[in-house]
Amino acid sequence: MPKSLITGGYPSTRLRRLRQHDWARRLVRETKPSPDDLVWGMIVHDGKEPRVPVKSMPGVDRLNVDEAAKAAVRARELGIPAIAIFPHINAAKKNEGGEEALNADGLIPTVIQAMKAAAPEVGIACDVALDPFTSHGHDGLLNEDGYVLNDETVAVLTEQALIQARAGADIVAPSDMMDGRIGAIRGLLDEEGFDNVMILSYAAKYASAFYGPYRDAVGTASVLKGDKKTYQMDFGNTEEALREVAMDIQEGADMVMVKPGLPYLDIVQRVSSEFGVPTLVFQISGEYAQIKAAAANGWLDEDKAIVETLSAFKRAGASGVITYFAERAAQLLGK
Repeated sequence: MPKSLITGGYPSTRLRRLRQHDWARRLVRETKPSPDDLVWGMIVHDGKEPRVPVKSMPGVDRLNVDEAAKAAVRARELGIPAIAIFPHINAAKKNEGGEEALNADGLIPTVIQAMKAAAPEVGIACDVALDPFTSHGHDGLLNEDGYVLNDETVAVLTEQALIQARAGADIVAPSDMMDGRIGAIRGLLDEEGFDNVMILSYAAKYASAFYGPYRDAVGTASVLKGDKKTYQMDFGNTEEALREVAMDIQEGADMVMVKPGLPYLDIVQRVSSEFGVPTLVFQISGEYAQIKAAAANGWLDEDKAIVETLSAFKRAGASGVITYFAERAAQLLGK
């Protein structure tokens, strides 16, 4: 060790000094997530049952309209800024074209209206994609060979986003990964007088093994034919993610998202630092289920894992985190 670093045989700088007390660790902590960083991921359903448990996501229930409105009030009480809603509809309403997505009196418009009436201060983000509404479980329209058609799908997605905006959505969030959908949605919203409705683009959404529990939650797991690798990103790519983000920003996205979360922190860091736009990350269903399963087996402390993973997202540069842990996380972070 250089003599300049030694005084009386000991190092003059001891980084452990700042770690010896809880108050000191809190004082110098660089990354401090708060309830303000949270978006509550929420599954809603069109049945009468108030709550229907999702077996693969312990602690997550599908909520009916009344329970969703109550949850919006709960979000306001906890200081959670926004909720992202995802639908589970009756299988009888699904078809090849996902036409229920365009029902102005359907589940999502009804939930939006109920939540905004109950807690207008809470932002509501809506998934723009067809997979919960199609009988084949894909995010768009299929041709005879089972290939997801791009431009034809975009035409439907723009109408879906407009219906959500008319119902009172604050944010429309296209998750489909079709090329050009951000520009098309922005154009139609502006033409129809919804120029203040924000677009959160799932700009870097990877074809991931971690989506399984979500597909169970929204009812697509049993009907999905094939995979989504022809439109979701290959998990080996980084530069492509930057191209996707750049295109979506140019087309009018107000915020961008990286999905999944924890396995893609390098992408979060690059996107947030290179573009300087609000960058969200989705702590997805598979990440949630992993923590819940390990905690249930006594292999880790759930509350500590929640805070640690949220800190990791913020440390990587995320502006906010969509998570199914939002309610519990707000309780922990609000103390």
